Amino acid sequence: MSTARILLRTLMLAGVSLGLVVPATAATAQPTVSELTQQIDKESEELAKVVESYNRLREEAKATRAAAEEIDAKLGPLQAELAAAQTEVGQIAVNAYKTGGLSTASALLDSSSGSFIHRLGTLDHLARDRQQRLTEFTSTQLTYLAEQEKLQAALEKQDAQVKELADRKKSIEADIDELMDKRERAYGAASETGSSYTGTVPSVSGAAGSVVEFAYGAIGKPYVWAASGPNGYDCSGLVLAAWRTAGKSLPHNAAMQWDVVAKINRGALQPGDLVFYNGLAHVGLYVGGGQVIHAPTFGRTVELASVDMMPPYGYGRVR
Repeated sequence: MSTARILLRTLMLAGVSLGLVVPATAATAQPTVSELTQQIDKESEELAKVVESYNRLREEAKATRAAAEEIDAKLGPLQAELAAAQTEVGQIAVNAYKTGGLSTASALLDSSSGSFIHRLGTLDHLARDRQQRLTEFTSTQLTYLAEQEKLQAALEKQDAQVKELADRKKSIEADIDELMDKRERAYGAASETGSSYTGTVPSVSGAAGSVVEFAYGAIGKPYVWAASGPNGYDCSGLVLAAWRTAGKSLPHNAAMQWDVVAKINRGALQPGDLVFYNGLAHVGLYVGGGQVIHAPTFGRTVELASVDMMPPYGYGRVR
Protein backbone atom coordinates (compact mmCIF):
# COMPACT_ATOMS: atom_id res chain seq x y z
CA MET A 1 0.00 0.00 0.00
CA SER A 2 1.40 3.37 -0.99
CA THR A 3 2.29 5.95 1.59
CA ALA A 4 -0.43 8.34 0.32
CA ARG A 5 -3.13 5.68 0.65
CA ILE A 6 -1.97 4.79 4.17
CA LEU A 7 -2.11 8.44 5.18
CA LEU A 8 -5.61 8.87 3.70
CA ARG A 9 -6.89 5.78 5.49
CA THR A 10 -5.40 7.01 8.78
CA LEU A 11 -7.14 10.39 8.41
CA MET A 12 -10.49 8.74 7.67
CA LEU A 13 -10.25 6.49 10.71
CA ALA A 14 -9.32 9.48 12.86
CA GLY A 15 -12.37 11.34 11.57
CA VAL A 16 -14.66 8.43 12.41
CA SER A 17 -13.13 8.14 15.87
CA LEU A 18 -13.50 11.88 16.44
CA GLY A 19 -17.15 11.69 15.43
CA LEU A 20 -17.72 8.97 17.98
CA VAL A 21 -15.91 10.77 20.78
CA VAL A 22 -17.24 14.33 20.21
CA PRO A 23 -21.02 14.22 19.55
CA ALA A 24 -22.73 17.03 17.73
CA THR A 25 -23.99 19.86 19.98
CA ALA A 26 -27.65 19.27 20.87
CA ALA A 27 -30.06 22.04 19.98
CA THR A 28 -31.37 23.99 22.98
CA ALA A 29 -34.94 22.89 23.67
CA GLN A 30 -37.44 25.73 23.64
CA PRO A 31 -40.05 25.75 26.44
CA THR A 32 -43.47 24.59 25.38
CA VAL A 33 -46.52 26.84 25.48
CA SER A 34 -47.69 24.90 28.55
CA GLU A 35 -44.36 25.46 30.32
CA LEU A 36 -44.40 29.16 29.46
CA THR A 37 -47.96 29.45 30.76
CA GLN A 38 -46.91 27.89 34.07
CA GLN A 39 -43.95 30.29 34.34
CA ILE A 40 -46.18 33.27 33.55
CA ASP A 41 -48.78 32.19 36.12
CA LYS A 42 -46.11 31.73 38.82
CA GLU A 43 -44.42 35.07 38.15
CA SER A 44 -47.80 36.80 37.86
CA GLU A 45 -48.76 35.59 41.35
CA GLU A 46 -45.55 37.02 42.80
CA LEU A 47 -46.01 40.32 40.99
CA ALA A 48 -49.64 40.48 42.18
CA LYS A 49 -48.39 40.29 45.78
CA VAL A 50 -46.03 43.20 45.12
CA VAL A 51 -48.88 45.23 43.62
CA GLU A 52 -51.15 44.54 46.58
CA SER A 53 -48.36 45.51 48.99
CA TYR A 54 -48.02 48.78 47.11
CA ASN A 55 -51.78 49.34 47.26
CA ARG A 56 -51.85 48.66 51.01
CA LEU A 57 -49.01 51.09 51.63
CA ARG A 58 -50.81 53.80 49.67
CA GLU A 59 -54.00 53.21 51.69
CA GLU A 60 -52.12 53.41 55.00
CA ALA A 61 -50.32 56.60 53.97
CA LYS A 62 -53.63 58.13 52.86
CA ALA A 63 -55.19 57.33 56.26
CA THR A 64 -52.20 58.81 58.10
CA ARG A 65 -52.35 62.02 56.05
CA ALA A 66 -56.09 62.34 56.78
CA ALA A 67 -55.47 61.91 60.52
CA ALA A 68 -52.65 64.48 60.44
CA GLU A 69 -54.86 66.98 58.60
CA GLU A 70 -57.60 66.44 61.19
CA ILE A 71 -55.15 67.18 64.02
CA ASP A 72 -53.92 70.29 62.20
CA ALA A 73 -57.52 71.47 61.76
CA LYS A 74 -58.20 71.09 65.50
CA LEU A 75 -54.97 72.76 66.59
CA GLY A 76 -55.77 76.08 64.87
CA PRO A 77 -59.02 76.86 66.77
CA LEU A 78 -57.58 75.42 69.98
CA GLN A 79 -54.60 77.76 69.84
CA ALA A 80 -56.98 80.69 69.22
CA GLU A 81 -59.06 79.69 72.28
CA LEU A 82 -55.91 79.29 74.32
CA ALA A 83 -54.74 82.80 73.37
CA ALA A 84 -58.18 84.24 74.23
CA ALA A 85 -58.19 82.48 77.60
CA GLN A 86 -54.70 83.76 78.36
CA THR A 87 -55.87 87.31 77.54
CA GLU A 88 -58.89 86.90 79.84
CA VAL A 89 -56.78 85.66 82.71
CA GLY A 90 -54.37 88.52 82.19
CA GLN A 91 -57.20 91.08 82.23
CA ILE A 92 -58.63 89.59 85.42
CA ALA A 93 -55.21 89.80 87.03
CA VAL A 94 -54.97 93.50 86.07
CA ASN A 95 -58.43 94.20 87.50
CA ALA A 96 -57.63 92.34 90.69
CA TYR A 97 -54.42 94.32 91.07
CA LYS A 98 -56.21 97.63 90.58
CA THR A 99 -59.00 96.71 93.00
CA GLY A 100 -56.55 95.37 95.53
CA GLY A 101 -54.83 98.76 95.60
CA LEU A 102 -57.28 99.95 98.33
CA SER A 103 -56.25 99.26 101.90
CA THR A 104 -57.98 96.49 103.76
CA ALA A 105 -58.76 98.81 106.67
CA SER A 106 -60.51 101.40 104.52
CA ALA A 107 -62.35 98.61 102.78
CA LEU A 108 -63.69 97.34 106.12
CA LEU A 109 -64.69 100.85 107.30
CA ASP A 110 -66.26 101.71 103.96
CA SER A 111 -70.04 101.30 104.01
CA SER A 112 -69.75 99.81 100.54
CA SER A 113 -67.13 97.32 101.62
CA GLY A 114 -69.63 94.50 101.19
CA SER A 115 -69.86 95.33 97.53
CA PHE A 116 -66.08 95.59 97.32
CA ILE A 117 -65.52 92.20 98.97
CA HIS A 118 -68.16 90.72 96.68
CA ARG A 119 -66.25 92.10 93.69
CA LEU A 120 -63.03 90.57 94.98
CA GLY A 121 -64.75 87.22 95.41
CA THR A 122 -66.20 87.42 91.93
CA LEU A 123 -62.83 88.29 90.44
CA ASP A 124 -61.23 85.40 92.30
CA HIS A 125 -63.90 83.00 91.07
CA LEU A 126 -63.53 84.23 87.49
CA ALA A 127 -59.76 83.98 87.71
CA ARG A 128 -59.93 80.40 88.97
CA ASP A 129 -62.48 79.49 86.28
CA ARG A 130 -60.35 81.00 83.51
CA GLN A 131 -57.23 79.39 84.90
CA GLN A 132 -58.94 75.99 84.86
CA ARG A 133 -59.96 76.54 81.25
CA LEU A 134 -56.42 77.61 80.46
CA THR A 135 -55.05 74.43 82.03
CA GLU A 136 -57.52 72.30 80.07
CA PHE A 137 -56.66 74.05 76.80
CA THR A 138 -52.95 73.61 77.44
CA SER A 139 -53.38 69.91 78.27
CA THR A 140 -55.46 69.33 75.13
CA GLN A 141 -52.96 71.24 73.03
CA LEU A 142 -50.09 69.11 74.35
CA THR A 143 -52.06 65.97 73.56
CA TYR A 144 -52.71 67.15 70.01
CA LEU A 145 -49.10 68.19 69.51
CA ALA A 146 -47.88 64.77 70.69
CA GLU A 147 -50.34 63.07 68.34
CA GLN A 148 -49.25 65.36 65.50
CA GLU A 149 -45.62 64.45 66.12
CA LYS A 150 -46.43 60.75 66.17
CA LEU A 151 -48.42 60.97 62.93
CA GLN A 152 -45.67 62.98 61.27
CA ALA A 153 -43.12 60.30 62.20
CA ALA A 154 -45.44 57.59 60.83
CA LEU A 155 -45.95 59.58 57.63
CA GLU A 156 -42.22 60.06 57.13
CA LYS A 157 -41.72 56.31 57.54
CA GLN A 158 -44.51 55.52 55.09
CA ASP A 159 -43.22 58.09 52.59
CA ALA A 160 -39.80 56.44 52.83
CA GLN A 161 -41.43 53.07 52.11
CA VAL A 162 -43.29 54.56 49.16
CA LYS A 163 -40.01 55.96 47.86
CA GLU A 164 -38.35 52.58 48.31
CA LEU A 165 -41.17 50.99 46.34
CA ALA A 166 -40.87 53.67 43.69
CA ASP A 167 -37.16 52.85 43.45
CA ARG A 168 -38.13 49.22 42.90
CA LYS A 169 -40.57 50.22 40.19
CA LYS A 170 -37.99 49.84 37.43
CA SER A 171 -37.29 46.30 38.57
CA ILE A 172 -41.00 45.52 38.74
CA GLU A 173 -41.54 46.96 35.27
CA ALA A 174 -38.62 44.86 33.99
CA ASP A 175 -40.35 41.78 35.40
CA ILE A 176 -43.56 42.84 33.68
CA ASP A 177 -41.73 43.34 30.39
CA GLU A 178 -40.26 39.86 30.73
CA LEU A 179 -43.74 38.47 31.28
CA MET A 180 -44.94 40.26 28.19
CA ASP A 181 -42.08 38.79 26.16
CA LYS A 182 -42.98 35.33 27.41
CA ARG A 183 -46.62 35.89 26.52
CA GLU A 184 -45.64 37.00 23.04
CA ARG A 185 -43.52 33.87 22.53
CA ALA A 186 -46.29 31.67 23.91
CA TYR A 187 -49.35 33.26 22.33
CA GLY A 188 -48.02 35.45 19.54
CA ALA A 189 -49.03 38.67 21.34
CA ALA A 190 -47.76 40.38 24.48
CA SER A 191 -51.21 41.28 25.73
CA GLU A 192 -54.73 40.00 25.33
CA THR A 193 -57.02 42.03 23.17
CA GLY A 194 -60.12 42.07 25.29
CA SER A 195 -63.63 42.54 24.00
CA SER A 196 -66.57 43.91 25.91
CA TYR A 197 -69.33 41.63 27.16
CA THR A 198 -72.24 41.31 24.73
CA GLY A 199 -74.38 38.76 26.55
CA THR A 200 -77.26 39.26 28.95
CA VAL A 201 -76.34 40.87 32.27
CA PRO A 202 -78.11 39.13 35.17
CA SER A 203 -80.83 41.18 36.84
CA VAL A 204 -79.89 41.64 40.51
CA SER A 205 -81.99 43.61 43.00
CA GLY A 206 -80.72 46.13 45.52
CA ALA A 207 -77.31 47.75 45.75
CA ALA A 208 -75.60 44.65 44.36
CA GLY A 209 -77.44 45.23 41.07
CA SER A 210 -75.33 48.27 40.17
CA VAL A 211 -72.18 46.43 41.31
CA VAL A 212 -72.83 43.47 39.03
CA GLU A 213 -73.79 45.70 36.12
CA PHE A 214 -70.57 47.70 36.53
CA ALA A 215 -68.47 44.53 36.67
CA TYR A 216 -69.95 43.20 33.44
CA GLY A 217 -69.31 46.60 31.85
CA ALA A 218 -65.63 46.34 32.80
CA ILE A 219 -65.10 43.02 30.99
CA GLY A 220 -62.45 43.39 28.29
CA LYS A 221 -60.67 46.35 29.92
CA PRO A 222 -56.95 45.80 30.54
CA TYR A 223 -55.29 44.87 33.80
CA VAL A 224 -53.37 47.92 35.02
CA TRP A 225 -51.52 47.63 38.29
CA ALA A 226 -52.63 49.96 41.11
CA ALA A 227 -55.48 51.24 38.89
CA SER A 228 -59.15 51.64 39.79
CA GLY A 229 -60.47 52.74 36.40
CA PRO A 230 -61.95 53.94 34.29
CA ASN A 231 -59.60 52.64 31.57
CA GLY A 232 -58.06 49.73 33.47
CA TYR A 233 -58.06 47.93 36.79
CA ASP A 234 -56.11 45.68 39.09
CA CYS A 235 -58.09 43.13 41.10
CA SER A 236 -58.89 45.19 44.21
CA GLY A 237 -59.27 48.34 42.10
CA LEU A 238 -62.07 46.68 40.11
CA VAL A 239 -63.86 45.63 43.31
CA LEU A 240 -63.69 49.08 44.91
CA ALA A 241 -64.79 50.80 41.68
CA ALA A 242 -67.77 48.46 41.34
CA TRP A 243 -68.93 48.96 44.93
CA ARG A 244 -68.38 52.71 44.68
CA THR A 245 -71.38 52.77 42.32
CA ALA A 246 -73.49 51.55 45.25
CA GLY A 247 -72.16 54.26 47.56
CA LYS A 248 -69.76 51.99 49.45
CA SER A 249 -66.14 52.88 50.04
CA LEU A 250 -63.56 50.07 50.10
CA PRO A 251 -59.77 50.22 50.47
CA HIS A 252 -57.62 49.59 47.41
CA ASN A 253 -56.08 46.38 48.69
CA ALA A 254 -57.44 42.81 48.71
CA ALA A 255 -56.26 42.00 52.27
CA MET A 256 -57.69 45.26 53.62
CA GLN A 257 -60.97 44.53 51.84
CA TRP A 258 -61.00 41.16 53.60
CA ASP A 259 -60.63 43.01 56.92
CA VAL A 260 -63.74 45.16 56.38
CA VAL A 261 -66.22 42.67 54.90
CA ALA A 262 -68.51 40.32 56.81
CA LYS A 263 -67.19 36.76 56.48
CA ILE A 264 -69.62 34.29 54.90
CA ASN A 265 -69.49 30.68 53.80
CA ARG A 266 -69.65 29.53 50.22
CA GLY A 267 -73.24 28.39 50.46
CA ALA A 268 -74.32 31.95 51.34
CA LEU A 269 -72.70 33.57 48.26
CA GLN A 270 -74.84 36.18 46.52
CA PRO A 271 -74.11 38.47 43.55
CA GLY A 272 -71.90 41.34 44.66
CA ASP A 273 -70.04 39.31 47.29
CA LEU A 274 -66.26 39.15 47.24
CA VAL A 275 -64.21 36.01 46.64
CA PHE A 276 -60.59 36.06 47.82
CA TYR A 277 -57.67 34.02 46.46
CA ASN A 278 -53.90 33.51 46.62
CA GLY A 279 -53.41 34.23 50.33
CA LEU A 280 -55.44 37.47 50.06
CA ALA A 281 -53.31 38.68 47.14
CA HIS A 282 -56.25 38.47 44.72
CA VAL A 283 -59.98 39.21 44.81
CA GLY A 284 -62.93 38.91 42.44
CA LEU A 285 -66.63 39.84 42.39
CA TYR A 286 -69.17 37.04 42.56
CA VAL A 287 -71.90 37.61 39.95
CA GLY A 288 -73.95 34.45 40.45
CA GLY A 289 -74.10 31.13 38.64
CA GLY A 290 -70.79 29.98 40.13
CA GLN A 291 -68.88 32.77 38.36
CA VAL A 292 -66.76 35.78 39.27
CA ILE A 293 -65.58 38.80 37.34
CA HIS A 294 -61.99 39.75 38.08
CA ALA A 295 -58.92 41.56 36.75
CA PRO A 296 -56.47 38.64 36.36
CA THR A 297 -52.92 39.88 35.87
CA PHE A 298 -50.45 41.68 33.59
CA GLY A 299 -51.15 41.36 29.89
CA ARG A 300 -54.71 40.15 30.43
CA THR A 301 -58.11 41.79 30.59
CA VAL A 302 -61.05 41.79 33.00
CA GLU A 303 -62.89 38.53 32.50
CA LEU A 304 -65.75 36.30 33.57
CA ALA A 305 -64.42 33.10 35.16
CA SER A 306 -65.38 30.18 37.37
CA VAL A 307 -65.37 30.88 41.10
CA ASP A 308 -62.98 27.90 41.27
CA MET A 309 -60.49 29.32 38.76
CA MET A 310 -58.06 28.87 41.67
CA PRO A 311 -58.65 27.63 45.23
CA PRO A 312 -60.68 30.33 47.06
CA TYR A 313 -59.22 31.69 50.30
CA GLY A 314 -62.57 32.91 51.63
CA TYR A 315 -65.77 34.82 50.95
CA GLY A 316 -67.00 38.22 52.15
CA ARG A 317 -69.99 40.51 51.98
CA VAL A 318 -69.74 44.29 51.90
CA ARG A 319 -71.44 45.71 55.00
